[in-house]
Amino acid sequence: MHLMRSAALCALALLMAGCGASSSSPQPASPAAGTSPPSTPVTVVASTNVYGDIVKQVGGDKVAVTSIISDPAQDPHSYEANTQNQLALSKAKVVVENGGGYDDFIDTMLASSGNSSAQVINAVTVSGRTAPAGGELNEHIWYDFPSVAKIADQVSAALTKADPASAATFTANADAFKQKLQPLVEREAKIAAEADGAAVAITEPVPLYILEAAGLKNLTPEEFSEAIEEGDDVSPQVLRETLALFSGKKVKALVYNEQTSGPQTEQLKKAADASGIPVVAVTETLPEGKDYIGWMSANLDALQAALAK
Repeated sequence: MHLMRSAALCALALLMAGCGASSSSPQPASPAAGTSPPSTPVTVVASTNVYGDIVKQVGGDKVAVTSIISDPAQDPHSYEANTQNQLALSKAKVVVENGGGYDDFIDTMLASSGNSSAQVINAVTVSGRTAPAGGELNEHIWYDFPSVAKIADQVSAALTKADPASAATFTANADAFKQKLQPLVEREAKIAAEADGAAVAITEPVPLYILEAAGLKNLTPEEFSEAIEEGDDVSPQVLRETLALFSGKKVKALVYNEQTSGPQTEQLKKAADASGIPVVAVTETLPEGKDYIGWMSANLDALQAALAK
């Protein structure tokens, strides 16, 4: 009985402290002298995979990112958040939202989650962009490269607050990302010089910041693009005015948002095709297999090629 008890105790000790093990048994590795153990990745929730990618560019392997909207076929304006999203928000140390009415569900669900300690980065606020006098704010900030550079810096600052030991990494990564943005800005200037104020049409305001930076004139009636963005029907008169841009060959390209297409935007696309006017497809979220820089570079390639025709 005593032998059985001793054996049981030894077996338990073997599990807990290596009873009877030799001194050569493998032991857990310890951090080298003067170093710190690896930090736990900072949990980040981004409203779309566009901001999720920017966070990854800045945070590297020191962040764990959840992007709520990532389906390129999903219209972000009509997205319905779920309990899984709320769970992710409840655990987030940093939250990146677009703001400007684009993704209000983030604020609502974050408040409901009870997570009051998360650092919230609002891209519209960071950008400093405001509505023009008598007009509406174009909330599609991620198409504005100077604003994206500011957002990268803000992400770096928030991650540094969450993980001070990795501050140098975040700063260096943000600087590297901003250096990659600079050629995109230079491409816009090149298009502006070559296109010489060419006119274009759009289906909704998503790409306007790039078009404006490239010196292009948007001739689309505001009533058309606003109605499409809000999911409303366009009046017959406004639709006729917009279609006339193509039949009259008043524009050199149609910049078409694939994620908010419908019968009336399809009419524009068909009218452009019928008149031999190039269609440049854009999206609101990252296409599969692309990062932010590659995505925007491809957008500029397509725009430049269309204007050259």
